[in-house]
Amino acid sequence: MTSTGKDSLLIIVPAYNEEGAVGSVVRAIAMVLPDVPVVVIDDCSLDATQQVAREAGASVLPLAHHLGLGGCVQAGYKLAFELGFQYVIRLDGDGQHDARDIPRIFETLRGSGYEMVIGSRFVTENGSSVGLIRGLGIRFFRMVLRPILGKPVHDPTSGFVGVNRDALQVFSKSLPLEYPEIEALVVLQRRRFRFQEVPCKMHPRTTGRSSITALRSIYYIVHVLLGVFVNVLKFDSRARRPGKSGNS
Repeated sequence: MTSTGKDSLLIIVPAYNEEGAVGSVVRAIAMVLPDVPVVVIDDCSLDATQQVAREAGASVLPLAHHLGLGGCVQAGYKLAFELGFQYVIRLDGDGQHDARDIPRIFETLRGSGYEMVIGSRFVTENGSSVGLIRGLGIRFFRMVLRPILGKPVHDPTSGFVGVNRDALQVFSKSLPLEYPEIEALVVLQRRRFRFQEVPCKMHPRTTGRSSITALRSIYYIVHVLLGVFVNVLKFDSRARRPGKSGNS
């Protein structure tokens, strides 16, 4: 697996106990982009996720310790950066993201020059829906992030994300271990990086079950909110130091 050219793309699929879906995810990607390498980052799954991913045609990066979603994604970013890839698109291993949307994200990344492109369920009405508690959390984070980012973000918790090499360099060094999506947007803002959303369809989960229960949704909101404010405070303190700029 090597990167070639200024448009080199790597697809990463973080997965934990997704033997029922990850094979279909890998095969769907190959149907859309047959020449693009796919790496499944396995977060110490207890099932046959690794075997199924390899049989479907993906490379597998097995983690030595269970790191959580953020650590899993960061491992993929670090691998892509060290191998010299210019772009990375991440989608989840549970089959909810539609691989046919990958080219739209990739073309927007290349054409816009933006550091991040988010596959959004809500930027247009496309029939996607979420549970009540998760929906309330998304609305809450939209409201919190709007003044921080200086622009609205419709789907702040989307795991369908593309980044260019500038963002890849940042995220390969630092990414929240548990729930990276929202804090990553704040990190982008601190770096004066830009993001754009493109409409994407999200399918219902067909195998396994989500780890985000009602109780964990509340934990998620509190945990991420604290992370957001810590990042904002870091930026403010650096910006106020003599001789320092907000881009450092």
